[in-house]
Amino acid sequence: MPTFERDQRSIYYEEHGEGFPILAFAPGGVRSSIAFWERSPWNPIRELASSYRVIVLDQRNAGRSRAPIAASDGWHVYTDDHLALLDHLGVERAHLLGGCIGGSFILSFLKRAPSRVASAVLQQPIGRSDENVPLFRAAFDTWASELSVAHPEASASDLASFRENLFGGEFTFSATRDDVRAVEVPLLVLMGNDAHHPSETSREIVRLARRAELVERWKEPEVVADTVRRVRAFLEAHTPR
Repeated sequence: MPTFERDQRSIYYEEHGEGFPILAFAPGGVRSSIAFWERSPWNPIRELASSYRVIVLDQRNAGRSRAPIAASDGWHVYTDDHLALLDHLGVERAHLLGGCIGGSFILSFLKRAPSRVASAVLQQPIGRSDENVPLFRAAFDTWASELSVAHPEASASDLASFRENLFGGEFTFSATRDDVRAVEVPLLVLMGNDAHHPSETSREIVRLARRAELVERWKEPEVVADTVRRVRAFLEAHTPR
């Protein structure tokens, strides 16, 4: 079982295929783990590993990954994990692909280390709205309550601070509109259309970023094959030679 361990973190990951690397962040909110790709409209492991080295992982304290919890935790600790995993695997530069919360993981990564990203595909990224903030906070609280026995170091106030650090921010939670305006990396955004993944978030990312494309219909069964072809073409166009 491939596990990357450092600084009390134990991050489970898998590698599929060969070629230029893609680091893929699964949907599932704070439970984001490899298994969620099977519930997605299309699975990047299955669809892309014939041409790329697809690296997938269970996020900290989801699936088979573990890490301590502290009041200061937020998007940056996930980005720490992602960069450390790429370093562990000897990957200097990669495409990023993320579903749901994966879009916010991508935008956090791009704030920290844009030179390490060739391009990024955001699949129905999450974004803040008056309607959905209670939904994200409730999902976090349920997840945190299930972790409490395994994490006696995390007090109720620690968990409340962690929750606010994740879901108290504006726009995509991990990135402000100014952060997105500064993104130079090519983006392909597969539009969301529900409470957790507002369509306006996807549209605004594309309006703000300098090199962004929007795909409005992508997950209905009759268009999935076209979506995969579009994603493959986008990645191919931005894969370093």
